[in-house]
Amino acid sequence: MERSQEQKSRRPAVRGSYAVGDERRARILDTAVEHYARWGFHASSLARIAKDVGITQGGLLHHFRSKEDLLVSVLRRSDEQDVERFFSREPATPVEVFELLVELAAHNAERPGRTKMFNVLAGEAGEPGHPAHDFFVRRYRTVIAKTAAPLRAAVERGELRPDTDPEGVAAELAAVMDGLQLQWALAPDTYDMVGRLRSYLDRLLRSVTVDGAGLPARR
Repeated sequence: MERSQEQKSRRPAVRGSYAVGDERRARILDTAVEHYARWGFHASSLARIAKDVGITQGGLLHHFRSKEDLLVSVLRRSDEQDVERFFSREPATPVEVFELLVELAAHNAERPGRTKMFNVLAGEAGEPGHPAHDFFVRRYRTVIAKTAAPLRAAVERGELRPDTDPEGVAAELAAVMDGLQLQWALAPDTYDMVGRLRSYLDRLLRSVTVDGAGLPARR
C-alpha cells in the first residue's frame, strides 16, 4: 500500500515534466519559424535558435536530433495545423474549394513569420539536396490532388465545363496563391493578398462553370 501511494504521489511530477518538455518543444519550433523566415535554412544556426529560446544547444538537441530534424518538424507541424483547420473534410463543390483557399490566404496574412518562412524555404528547396526538397515535392503533389478531386467530381456532375482540366486548374491555383503570397510578403502593408486572390478565383470560376457563376458576394 505504501509503495502504491508513493507511486501516485510521483505521477503529477511526471506529467508536469512532460508538460514542460512539450512547452519547450513548442517554443523551439516557434523560434525556428522566425529564424527560417529571416535567414532561410542554411544561414540559420541551432546555437542562435537555442539562445533565443533560452536553452543550450545541447538542450535543443535533446528534442530534435539535428538541424535537419528541426526543419522537417517545423514544416510538418505547420502543415498538420493547416490540414486540421481547413481541410479536415473534403469540400463538396468548387465554390467551397475556392472559399477555403480565400480563408487560408486570410489566415496566412495573420501569421507573417510562418508565411515568410514558407516562401524562403520553398525557394531554397528547389535544390534537390536541400533537406526540405522531398517535403515540398510531396506537399505540392498532395495539395494538387486534393484540390483536383472535388473539381473532377463537379465536371462529372455537369457543374463545370467538360473541357475543364481539374489537375491543371489545381496546379494553377497553387501557383497563383504562392505568387500572390510572395508579393504580399514584400509589402504586407500595401498589398491586398486576400482581395486579389478572391478576384482571381471569381474570374477563374466564371470561366469554368457551365452557368458562368462565380463566387457568392461577400457577406
